[in-house]
Amino acid sequence: MVFGIFAALAEFQRELISERTIAGLASARAGGRKGGRLFKMTPTKVRLAKAFMGQPDTKVGDLSKELGVTRQSLYRHVSPQVSYGPMEPN
Repeated sequence: MVFGIFAALAEFQRELISERTIAGLASARAGGRKGGRLFKMTPTKVRLAKAFMGQPDTKVGDLSKELGVTRQSLYRHVSPQVSYGPMEPN
């Protein structure tokens, strides 16, 4: 019987925490805040990455270390096949 009471109290406490969390997130959204982690690739870093990826002698590993991101994040934001330099005539 004691364990049943403890289980009921634990379940009640869990529901309270869940309700408060949902209410806090809704309040933050109403105040203009978004949840989640910020992106490591800022618009400035994306521009730099595009400029360097347009050069044929750029090493992706070195560029990703310099920008402080992984190779996967770099490829996600900048495609390696696209030339970002000036357009060349055909």
